[in-house]
Amino acid sequence: MHNHFKSILLIAFTFLVTTACFAQTPTETLSVSGLKDSVIVRRDDRSIPYIEAKNDTDLYFAQGYVTAQDRLWQMDLYRRVAGGRTAEIFGSSRLDEDKRWRRFGFAGVVEETYKNYLTPELRAVLDNYARGVNAYMATLNKDSLPPEFRILQYQPEEWKPTDSMLIGKILSDALSTSWYEDATRAKFKDLPKELFNELFVEKTPFDVLVVGKDTEVQSPKPKVQSLKSESRNLFKFADNIQTAAIKDAETRKKSLESIGFYQEFNAASNNWVVSGKRTLDGKPILANDPHLQASAPSIWYLTNLSSPTQRVSGVTIPGTPGVVLGHNEFIAWGATNLGPDAQDLYIETFNDKNEYKTDKGFQAAKIRTEEIKVRPNPLKPETEIVKLEVLETDDGVIIQDDGAKKTALKWTAFDPKNNEFGAFYRLDLAKNWNDFKAALKTYGGATQNFVYADTQGNIGFHNGGAIPIRSSGDGSVPYDGSKNVGKWTGYIPFEELPESYNPLEGFIVTANQRIAGDSYPHFLGHGWAASYRARRIYQLLAANKKVTVGDCMMIQSDIYDISRANFAREIVKMEAAGDETLKILRGWDGKASSDSVSVVLVSEIQRNFLNAILKEKLGEQKANDYRWSNSISLTDWLIREKPADWMPKEGYKAVLLKADAAARESLTKKYGADQTKWTLGGLYKINFVHPLAAAPLIGGIFAIEPLPYKGGGGTVVNAGASVSMRHITVPGDWDNTRQVITLGESGDPKSPFYKDQLESWYSGNTPVFLFSKTAIEKSAKRVVLMNPK
Repeated sequence: MHNHFKSILLIAFTFLVTTACFAQTPTETLSVSGLKDSVIVRRDDRSIPYIEAKNDTDLYFAQGYVTAQDRLWQMDLYRRVAGGRTAEIFGSSRLDEDKRWRRFGFAGVVEETYKNYLTPELRAVLDNYARGVNAYMATLNKDSLPPEFRILQYQPEEWKPTDSMLIGKILSDALSTSWYEDATRAKFKDLPKELFNELFVEKTPFDVLVVGKDTEVQSPKPKVQSLKSESRNLFKFADNIQTAAIKDAETRKKSLESIGFYQEFNAASNNWVVSGKRTLDGKPILANDPHLQASAPSIWYLTNLSSPTQRVSGVTIPGTPGVVLGHNEFIAWGATNLGPDAQDLYIETFNDKNEYKTDKGFQAAKIRTEEIKVRPNPLKPETEIVKLEVLETDDGVIIQDDGAKKTALKWTAFDPKNNEFGAFYRLDLAKNWNDFKAALKTYGGATQNFVYADTQGNIGFHNGGAIPIRSSGDGSVPYDGSKNVGKWTGYIPFEELPESYNPLEGFIVTANQRIAGDSYPHFLGHGWAASYRARRIYQLLAANKKVTVGDCMMIQSDIYDISRANFAREIVKMEAAGDETLKILRGWDGKASSDSVSVVLVSEIQRNFLNAILKEKLGEQKANDYRWSNSISLTDWLIREKPADWMPKEGYKAVLLKADAAARESLTKKYGADQTKWTLGGLYKINFVHPLAAAPLIGGIFAIEPLPYKGGGGTVVNAGASVSMRHITVPGDWDNTRQVITLGESGDPKSPFYKDQLESWYSGNTPVFLFSKTAIEKSAKRVVLMNPK
């Protein structure tokens, strides 16, 4: 053990003192096995690679090679997470996470997708990218590997084409959690319908609809699942299902946080697109800022790809070919998560033969045995095998076991016909609205709100992704797997997914809110994020008929909190707080700035207020069980409308006074009596997660100094949740595109490009990302000519 610590210290010391190996000359030549022809890689002052190839085979090969140069260990970690192989390098502390991913069986899903559902063209892209990654790895030896490999004492394995596809499943998991809410709703189905609908609120006055309208007539959507007497007994398992959901949520959070993909749905992403009729220069503007947890390195990687068939620029996820979000010569696109109900639960009845009951009798469950390698000692590379037996029914994978009753999860991500990769390849090549839609038609990942703008002045929006159609019910609570109910009959046809093209209003906004009104004919889901971010963006755009790129930068940095500002006004109007609180709130501008005490105090009062009312209305147990992505809208409805049937015995004012007192007591206990120190940025920090940053002795190599928190779940900017990337572009004026990621291009902490973008990202002063060949050539700080060996 002592010798091992000495070796780790030696690696760390050597790593810290070694001079970074960056070329001192502006041009260098590199001989690379596997290329057909020469490739030029130019890097700018942020070390963004502009890859120019003479054919697409070399283009994707070079992209794999160059990305691996900057992010190899991150790429390896991503495929290990999705494949359930992290205990192999970190030890048993990650075993539960691995079991969760192995239970999903994504490694087998992507293998089937690759073999049976990809075109030869798409397979070639993945193959060439993988060859490039492997060509770079072949240049490394034990001493030149990225430090994480050396510290953890292992070497990267060959990169397979399916590894890139496997990474796409991380996004599916990060953006799909509807079954958690199904489990919660099951515990509340004994409540009166009106009360249930108020608790699990969907519609609010702040909604920003993109398609359809809300009407007073009966919606054509399926009715909420019936609770007939023969199925009511299923809900006696609701406690166990919710317990399983909570446990899974904790494991999922830990896993996704370790790689920067975790985010609560109600604080996710923003995008908008503005017609030239509403901009200063008459050209459309597209803006996008996806929110995912801050991490080191960033989950995004900036790149520019050029060949005789394409020129495309933007961000990709390390390990995946092409550009995911960005623009080419003709169109620009961005995305936010729609978050539809793409997961259903089925309670299966098993006998002692591993058979489960169906409407046609008992049927044998599929049994899959997963062998997970685990390090008994995380400081030593030797591993042992832990076996995991996974059961599957026709309804899905068993995720919770109550003996004779087991719960199966059905999910669009399990369908090998759905893949996250192919659509982005086609988007990179798209030239117009029809091409854009044709690309999205092939997208099978977590359903997104894609926005669009082109050089012809058009703007648009279209959902992409698989949303199930059910034979009965809406999947909002678990189905009885023994009956022929709730079966998926297919997906909503692409042509019938929500879309908008050149709307009269002149702009489109999505921010994970409910986008479709009652008149939309298909069921999308119940659990939307609160509409405050979308409403704030809408307000700012609607008030400005001469929008500029600078305006969009300001909107992306906006920290006005509609919910908490309105709540504070109600407190002041009712004088429903102590004098100190009233004094603070009267002077508040409603902004969640880093130095704001008001936003911290109001948030704590809101939480206490809702909790007190729920306990009186529902009882303590149900109040504790209540979880809802849009619960803030329930809080705001209560304070705004003060409904008589929710009136607490003491009255709303008395509850608010107690909530204020409790908030102050809690903050004092946690942070001291000096309320001037209760600032948002003082109490909460943005932490850039690296899996080894907390490791003793060596973690400081990777650590990034935390930054003060600003914004929140209800504001456009949410630095705490992390704006993972910002993108603003004007089609046709591509050299004025603005794009930034959280830290930098390199995953090497001794590189000057490990965190060089941090200041621009945090300030919101998003730098220019050039596009024209002339501008790229002029801005190049380093040029590498890759020649075939």
